[in-house]
Amino acid sequence: MQAPVVYLNANTERQSGRQAQVSNITAAKAVADIIRTCLGPKAMLKMLLDPMGGIVLTNDGHAILREIDVSHPAAKSMIELSRTQDEEVGDGTTTVIILAGEILAQTFPYIEKNLHPVVIIQALKQALSDALEIIHSVSVPVDIENDEAMTKLIKASIGTKYVNKWSEKMCQLALQAVRTVKVEQGDYKEIDIKRYVRVEKIPGGEVTDSEVLDGILLNKDVTHPKMKRHIENPRVILLDCPLEYKKGESQTNIEITKEEDWNRILQIEEEQVKLICEQLLEFKPDVVITEKGVSDLAQHYLLKGGVTALRRVKKSDNNRIARATGATIVNRIEDLKESDVGINCGLFKVELIGDEYYTYLVKCKQPQSCSVLLRGASKDILNEIDRNLVDAMSVARNVMFEASLSPGGGATEMAVSVKLAEKAKSIEGVAQWPYQAVADAFEVIPRTLVQNCGGNAIRILSQLRAKHAEGQHTFGIDGENGKVVDMNEYGIWEPEVIKQQSIKTAVESACLLLRVDDIVSGVRQQQ
Repeated sequence: MQAPVVYLNANTERQSGRQAQVSNITAAKAVADIIRTCLGPKAMLKMLLDPMGGIVLTNDGHAILREIDVSHPAAKSMIELSRTQDEEVGDGTTTVIILAGEILAQTFPYIEKNLHPVVIIQALKQALSDALEIIHSVSVPVDIENDEAMTKLIKASIGTKYVNKWSEKMCQLALQAVRTVKVEQGDYKEIDIKRYVRVEKIPGGEVTDSEVLDGILLNKDVTHPKMKRHIENPRVILLDCPLEYKKGESQTNIEITKEEDWNRILQIEEEQVKLICEQLLEFKPDVVITEKGVSDLAQHYLLKGGVTALRRVKKSDNNRIARATGATIVNRIEDLKESDVGINCGLFKVELIGDEYYTYLVKCKQPQSCSVLLRGASKDILNEIDRNLVDAMSVARNVMFEASLSPGGGATEMAVSVKLAEKAKSIEGVAQWPYQAVADAFEVIPRTLVQNCGGNAIRILSQLRAKHAEGQHTFGIDGENGKVVDMNEYGIWEPEVIKQQSIKTAVESACLLLRVDDIVSGVRQQQ
């Protein structure tokens, strides 16, 4: 899906030395400027058009950059940053781009003054390691079992998003979903929200009707209209093989001369399907779910045996059902064992929502995988809520892995900026300037927060800087009305992992782009 084309002039002829660096920095700044207005609770939305005429409305940095079509190589590498951030920690995608763009912008004057890029890069690396220590020093531990603290934390992530209106509800959904899929065995901890949390978006209803099911929801109906649609404590069998006549392997040819042979072939077909169904029915299942097809004859035999069947279920859905019900997915019916039958599910039901049938497998004991049912006015709204919910779940997941929080609202960045500026004075030689440039660059986050809600950036930043100089490093910006507030009272905290990851990614990429001294096109120019 392509969207606004941003041609950040990458001429096809060779650019070398200073010219290449200038061009890279300009491109990186251009990308940062696109999403600068998407930071903070008063963030603006971007409307992206795709060639098919569809629209995406969002203020999620990663979602925007994913849709933008860029031709400059440096701009492409900036866009990769937000993807890295999204995959690693799931939040802070806008912050990374803005930071990286600003670090490059601040080091730009020294490139112009012919300071060697390697000197600048060494200073940036030094600043990075100091910044990570500073972040660790301003962070505080958190109790992950305390619901109130966790909700507050997830609220900080959602506060800047579209779903802010229903933040209470969304925080509960995210927390519940993450806790459901959390698996702990001794020191081993796994929280796989990508594979085991499925978000089903159903237009209609109120956003407040959304819920996390203690089990799985499928957009499927039973294969035969007479099959049972409500079963309590079902025995579930999961298959990855078709319940239909097994055809010969490649290109089987049969020549028939007598009519009775034809009847015999049909009979063999029926016998085989009957045999398959009898083998299944020996295990007395109530629900049979397969990823492949179910023939009409098999449906008939299963119906007679009082079994409800679902067919053509996605592989990923089948894996989730297996986790929730305790069943094992079987590839051949001959291999079925009693231990493969899932008995953890409390209720199987099929309901009509809107004009589509949905199958519920709910009331599972320790499901370890779940479906989140989202309701909302329109598809666009649901897609945006889905994106925001994934961010919220990532935040909850990060904290469960590392229970440490940093103050939000630009407070952490400001603390880093002030401390680095102090340290810069003790650095000897020319490296002091680029080191100071990183300190200045970190102010971009609180500054952008103030600008986005229409405050006076210069005055507010001076007040904030003064607070941090006194050592009060929990002071940040209230993004709603652009005032300096104490984060302990205002209650915006973010996982330390996100802060550290965003700084690492931003500084590393700035170093990478400064190291380029040649852009050579591999594309031949059109004659």
